[in-house]
Parts: sequence; C-alpha cells; structure tokens
Amino acid sequence: MAPASRSARSAATASPAPATRPRNRKQLIVDAAGRAFSERGYHKASMEEVAASVGITAAALYRHFPNKYALFAECAHVMVDGLVAALDEVPPQAGLTEVLAAVTRVTVAHRASGGVYRWEARYLDRADRRRLAVKFGRLVERVDEAVQREHPLSDGRLRAMAALGAIGSITMHHTSIAGRRAEELLLASALRVAATDPAAGRQGVRPVALPARPVPRTRRAEILAAAIPLFARDGFANVTNGQIAQAVGLTPSALYRHYPGKIDILAAACLQAAGLLAQGVEQSLQEVADPHDALVALAATYAAYSFEYTELNSVAEAEFAGLPEDLRRPLVVAQRNHIAVWEQQLRLVRPELDPRQARVLAHAAFGVVVEAGRRLRWRDSAGHRGAVTALVVGALGL
Repeated sequence: MAPASRSARSAATASPAPATRPRNRKQLIVDAAGRAFSERGYHKASMEEVAASVGITAAALYRHFPNKYALFAECAHVMVDGLVAALDEVPPQAGLTEVLAAVTRVTVAHRASGGVYRWEARYLDRADRRRLAVKFGRLVERVDEAVQREHPLSDGRLRAMAALGAIGSITMHHTSIAGRRAEELLLASALRVAATDPAAGRQGVRPVALPARPVPRTRRAEILAAAIPLFARDGFANVTNGQIAQAVGLTPSALYRHYPGKIDILAAACLQAAGLLAQGVEQSLQEVADPHDALVALAATYAAYSFEYTELNSVAEAEFAGLPEDLRRPLVVAQRNHIAVWEQQLRLVRPELDPRQARVLAHAAFGVVVEAGRRLRWRDSAGHRGAVTALVVGALGL
C-alpha cells in the first residue's frame, strides 16, 4: 500500500477543532438558572449546579455573572421583561383576547423558570424589587385597560390581576401538558375571569366554616406559631434560630429540645397548612351532593382559607421547594389528594376535560386566589372572600 501523502498524514494527526461556543450561552445560563431557582429556591441552588446543567465550568459561568445574586436578579426580570416586550408589540387598541394571548404565550414559554418571580423575588434587594414592581405595574396597567374597555364592570384592576394569576399558575406546578393546549386552556380561563363581575360574588356566596385557628398550648406549638410570621415576612433562609427563640422567650439552644432544626419547624408549618386546608375541604363538602355545588364550595373554601391563614399559606407555598425529600414526601401526598378532589368534581361538571386539563384548571383557580388576594392586600372580609370566589368560579368555566 502506498504511503499516505504529507497532507493526509497532517490531517490525520491534527488535534480536533475546539467546540464552537454557542452564541446564546448567556441565555442558556439564565434559562438553566431560572429552572434551578424555581425548583430548589434561591439559597439551595448553586452556581456549580447551573454551570453543570449548561455544560460549562463554574469559572466560565462567572465570566457572565460575577455572583449568584447577579444571576438571580437577571432571572427574576426575564419573564416580566418578556411579557412587557410582547405587549409592546400588541397594538394599543387591541382586543382583550389578543392582549391576554400574548401574555399566555410568553408565560407558557417560560414555565420552568416562572416561579422565580412568583415566590423567590422576595430575596431581591430593595432596588431590584422596585424595578420589578414598576415593570409588573406596566403589565397590569395594559391588561387592565383592555379588561375595562371590553368588560366595563366593577373592580377592573382586580379582574386584570386575577386573570394574570390564572395564566401565571402554569409556572407553579408540573402537570404534563402540551404547550399549545396549555395556552388554550389558560387563555380561555383568563378571559372568563376578566368577564366575571366580582360584585355578584360579594352577596351570593354562603359563609365557609373553617377549622378553628390553632391555639398554641405547648412550647412546641408556641415556637411554630412564632416562626410562621417570621418566615412569611423575611423568608425562611433569612430567619435565625435566635429570632425564633427570642419571640418565645427561649435561648437558641433551647429550641433543639422541641425541634431538631429550623427546617423541621418549616416542615411542621407546611404540614399544619395542609391539614387545615384538608379539614376545611372535608367540612365544606359534607352536605354537598351536586358536583357544581361542590366546586363552588371548594372555591369558597380555598378563598376563605387563603384569607384566614395568609401567612401560613404563603410560607407553605413559597418554601415547599426548600424542604429535603423525606420532609417533602407527606406534603406531596396531601397536595395530590387535594388536587384530586378538584379534578374529580370538575370532570363531572365538564366531562370534555381530561385529567391533565382539569388539574391545570384547578391550579389556575389557585392562581386567581393568589393574585386577587394580593390586590386586596389580604384584607379579610365576607365581601372580599365572595368576590374572589366568584372569580375562581369564572376561571373554572362553571
């Protein structure tokens, strides 16, 4: 066999060409970080974890972002920036459907990282929170204008925020559903919310009997009761054992006689939230046989529970991702049981829905409560509970 030519030998022995650096590497980093922060929380997610998911070294990641906070702040703004940009492309006098369709499209596209804005943004510094609030205010204002123009009813801003809550709910759960189908479901739900008059609900919903607020009768219960408002106000990671101990007149070391660690106090709070909600649902459905009435009762119960136990519920929702697997497991079971009740009743009323679609709509109902409650500053009254219940019923398409 003839010897290989010099050019052939050179080609055979040359080093492999270096991998081409993707032009959108920064965007890939932000996407991966958004997923990590949403699923694990700001304090548990690490730069090394983000770098590994993108296939780069931590050193390469730090060339794009000087620290974890800078990356986190970028992630918190991504969805809102995308929403504002999408609405800037919608004509000023466009109909409500076009406006909400743009919002839904961007939200579903950013589903995996949307939880950063929803719960983790409380870890931003004051300046970043203010910038984020200004952007979100622009978004709400644009939706509010379209809502008022198309449905000139009472409480236009409340309906606008509730509609956005229905859409944003897709970022807070993992129900598997095709993107296009999710967009259709959420858009239809948000349009119904926007067309619902909250004033009708202020008078037409019967009071809900919730379980009595737990009275701390042991030192362990006192610790839990003191920790919940601290977690709600400052975030679990920012609260120290010393602060909790001071609130109940103990030394920090004395806490360990009642809880092995701070994470166990958080787990107890989440379990208490799940237990109170389950009791409330059971009580509300005891004398209800019709599926439509059952759904209205579920909506009224969830609204009442959210107003009655605002701090406890916000802690359970916001901090759940930070629990270790063994402490999270019973909460996952409780959540699935709760969703199953909504799914079953909803499919009896709307048999055209499959199980996944019913679960997506149930979560949309929860999203309505969150954003409507925020709009009402969680000021508890029969009128506010009734208004939010009416919006939830609208979201479900009853």
